Amino acid sequence: MSILQDSELDEYVTQEENRQRTSITLIASENYVFPGVYKYSGSLLTNKYSEGKVGARYYGGTKYIDIIESQCKDRILALFELDPSVWGVCVQSYSGSIANLSAYSAMVTPGGKIMGMNLPAGGHLTHGFQTKTRKVSGTSVYFSSHPYEVDANGYLDYNHIRTRFNEVSPEVLICGYSAHSQDINYALLRGIVTDKAFLYADISHISALIASKLMNNPFIHCDVVMTTTHKGLRGPRGAIIMYRKCVTVNGTTHDLDNKMNLAVFPLIQGGPHNHTIAGISHSMYMAKQPEFITYCKQVVSNARIMCDYFKQRNYSVVTDSTVNHMVIIDLHSKGVSGQEVESFCDYLGININKNSVPRDKSCLFKPSGIRLGVYAITTRGFKEGDTYLVCDMVHTAITLLQDTVSARSKHKSVKDWIISEDILNQEGIKNIIQNIFNLTKKYPVPE
Repeated sequence: MSILQDSELDEYVTQEENRQRTSITLIASENYVFPGVYKYSGSLLTNKYSEGKVGARYYGGTKYIDIIESQCKDRILALFELDPSVWGVCVQSYSGSIANLSAYSAMVTPGGKIMGMNLPAGGHLTHGFQTKTRKVSGTSVYFSSHPYEVDANGYLDYNHIRTRFNEVSPEVLICGYSAHSQDINYALLRGIVTDKAFLYADISHISALIASKLMNNPFIHCDVVMTTTHKGLRGPRGAIIMYRKCVTVNGTTHDLDNKMNLAVFPLIQGGPHNHTIAGISHSMYMAKQPEFITYCKQVVSNARIMCDYFKQRNYSVVTDSTVNHMVIIDLHSKGVSGQEVESFCDYLGININKNSVPRDKSCLFKPSGIRLGVYAITTRGFKEGDTYLVCDMVHTAITLLQDTVSARSKHKSVKDWIISEDILNQEGIKNIIQNIFNLTKKYPVPE
């Protein structure tokens, strides 16, 4: 079959490439991959089926696929300094959501009890999120979910977790988050769990900082640790599950090396995406370089600048500080919603995301906060001064939204208000757009 130019699709991809190059990304879960990832993730490896494990495939022709997957596993164990005689790793999960579902399935039978941080408190959907009227995540459908909360200031409340754990007796206690800016006391959680349940850590947002020894090490105390690979680690969209090969819970010894691999395949998914595994392997190689630690230190520094900026302007910052890459801002006192800020910033060329904050009443549809992250801008080369300038632009946008509540009420949406009132041509807004242009030109997307 001849190669035909797909001009329509080419145009859409070009437009998205241009959007990424000319906008500023503050979405905490997004980053730019190491340039080499494009090479491996777009390679001929995508053509190969390889169901099964290394050395035990259901297809022939997997000699080099086995080598690549083995290399990937070795690099992960090396990055996190794990003893291969104690720890195993699965690199075949398609995503973090699939990895969480697979891991739970290896530890708990359907209907078994799991306990994770509630979504409005900062947890992830796949930690068992459900509302009073609906089971939202598949993890709350297939397992009995019993969430824990944070305290009044947004911090993990270990006394509350202990009480909940003793009340519920879950089979898995999940730690980790998607919207929280503090470290986790894994030793304290192990003291709560003892040997009565599996201790599971989802470190998707902070794995890069853990690998760089800038945050607490979960591997000392946890039985299973999962991370996505496309956030701080700058790999392709995928996930890895690291697990103790042998774990005893309530007197029963579990062969997790067997259970975990069987849960990924064939229980939850089929053949692995070999091109993605190669991309993950390359990102692990890059994350092992000394420059990566320098990068992660800059991430933490930029996040602290961001946190301080908003605190100095009387914003309510959840937990009042940050030790990782993100800052969660509660907008209740500002009279604007997370959706309004997200929409307006989108038009300016700043990508953020609305986010629930502790005690949000409608965390899915009308979240009252925004989540800001600095992985992507730090990858582009932004330093403290650049981060301050970006914060100033977000603050200006929020202030304008506050000042125009009455005027905007006449319009159906933020989009309608922007177009009808020609907002983008106001002098202050034009300055923001020009600053975004200058910054994105000064700090190009790594390609």
